[in-house]
Amino acid sequence: MAIAEELAKKQRSISVAEFFEKNKHLLGFDSPTRGIITTVKEAVDNALDACEEAGVLPDIFVDIRKVAEDVYRISVEDNGPGIVPEQIPPVFGKLLYGSRFHQIKQSRGQQGIGISAAILYAQLTTGMPAVIISRTDSKVKAHRFELQIKTETNEPEVRLQREVDWDRTHGTRVEIEFKSTLAARKKLLEYLKFTSIVNPHARISATIDGEAAVFERVTDEPIACPKAIQPHPHGIELGTLKRMLVAHKGVPLETFLVDSFSRVGKKAAAEICTRARLACSVLTESLQPDDQKRLIDAMQAVAVPAPPATQCLSPIGEDLIRRSLDKEFQLDFVAARTRPSSVYSGHPFVIEAAIGYGGKLPADEKGQILRFANRVPLMYQQGACAITNMVADINWKQYGISQQTLPVGPIIILVHVASTNVPFTSESKDAIASISEIEKEIDLVLKELGRELKLFLSRRDRKKVADDRARAICAIIPEIAAKVSEVVERPTLNIMPIEGRIMKKLLTKKQTRNGRVTIEVLNYTAQPLSLTVYDVSHDAAPDVTPPPHFSETTGEDHTRVWKCEIAPGAAWAASYTGTGGGHLDVRGVEESQKVVMDLDV
Repeated sequence: MAIAEELAKKQRSISVAEFFEKNKHLLGFDSPTRGIITTVKEAVDNALDACEEAGVLPDIFVDIRKVAEDVYRISVEDNGPGIVPEQIPPVFGKLLYGSRFHQIKQSRGQQGIGISAAILYAQLTTGMPAVIISRTDSKVKAHRFELQIKTETNEPEVRLQREVDWDRTHGTRVEIEFKSTLAARKKLLEYLKFTSIVNPHARISATIDGEAAVFERVTDEPIACPKAIQPHPHGIELGTLKRMLVAHKGVPLETFLVDSFSRVGKKAAAEICTRARLACSVLTESLQPDDQKRLIDAMQAVAVPAPPATQCLSPIGEDLIRRSLDKEFQLDFVAARTRPSSVYSGHPFVIEAAIGYGGKLPADEKGQILRFANRVPLMYQQGACAITNMVADINWKQYGISQQTLPVGPIIILVHVASTNVPFTSESKDAIASISEIEKEIDLVLKELGRELKLFLSRRDRKKVADDRARAICAIIPEIAAKVSEVVERPTLNIMPIEGRIMKKLLTKKQTRNGRVTIEVLNYTAQPLSLTVYDVSHDAAPDVTPPPHFSETTGEDHTRVWKCEIAPGAAWAASYTGTGGGHLDVRGVEESQKVVMDLDV
């Protein structure tokens, strides 16, 4: 008895803030290095969500600087709608406080934990309060708060509040200081780059310990903010149903089903009532536990159309994915697909994927896998993620790609899961759980893109063989023509018609003879072409003709740019004194329709 009484005295409840203070690894703060990335991620996610809800193009600035030994200040500033002063303390100083948890729509954050957890982590390591500056309109002053979290009660503690002048007309700035290192500088830049890929409407500027980086937007169209929908009957559990019934007292069951659930009409509601052996007119508060169990079973059994994904989801789109990937990686090939919407457990979702090949990607390393959920990069626990498992399960060799569990070579694979309820494996939201419906959609879209990649690679290989043969022939034809003319003692023949029949493309030749560099561009296509010719060499070329439209000298390299119009069967040429070499390129025509030859090589 005495022991039981002694133990009873030790029992007490704990607040959610106390729980996460001792279990911060659950939220992604398991190390100082990762703490910086998680903090930036949560602040940027909040900024993007706020800008989208206000319908403005996000301009986000991230600043990370060292302020003391092992202490860094992280500042994230946005041009969103701002936060009213009364809401700033609970938004930033209270865990599990937010506006999205009870809304069924796609959003980056839902639980209201992220940014307040970062503030909690900061006060654990440095004891410094977080600084929040926010302004809602140009007609009012900005409000500056310094606050911390009372872990015993999970309530905000405001240390300072005052009005200040701020050069932004609206927006929010968050400053957090904690102990950390910048060992993850590369991963932090990757996070910002990947965020810009799946948020092509955002401009993200960053200064990390004095080094600046900018990730430009690729579209000036703000994205449509998803709209919340009612819950779907196939995604409801008994506990949720009981809570909804309590909130809708005095309502007939049929009316409750029609008004409270997505895609339930009067016909479906009547069928649910019949299957549950309940009258449509029975009031919600009169349902007993056995009635509620029959009702939930009937709701799962009756066929109800899938929830409207176009309203509550915001997929990126194939064109923007292609443009964003190409902006960051300058790929030789990129293809993207957005799958039709699907449903798991009553939750709508859309799978988007893309494959890029070539460009600046390393040729002899494992391919990159970019994983995203609701436009947020997943930076950790790659091996525990359903996306990685589905990539590994595909036989990439049948698509012309080497494979060692994961594909190997200059390839990048992007998969984005957009859903009203992304099934993460843990609270830190690093990996997606194995849900059969989601895995099926990922498998289908990756195989479809794999077939496109295989077609590109086979066409590229055929083009390379054809171009090599054409180069060999066109390199020797001028020599043969010159020798024939010498033997028959006639003027050199015009070999353009012969080359044209062989090439049927745009042929660009660079050759050096007797100290004179000659560049020729011959249009053997059937279309007039508007071209830009780029020539980079060590030759200063003061006597170049015709004069370039643009020229620049960087170190030992001299860059010359010409713009020219060439009709079908016509040619353009430039020449200068020099030794040749360097690099020659032509823009304005598809890669498959041009051949660039350096006859000095």
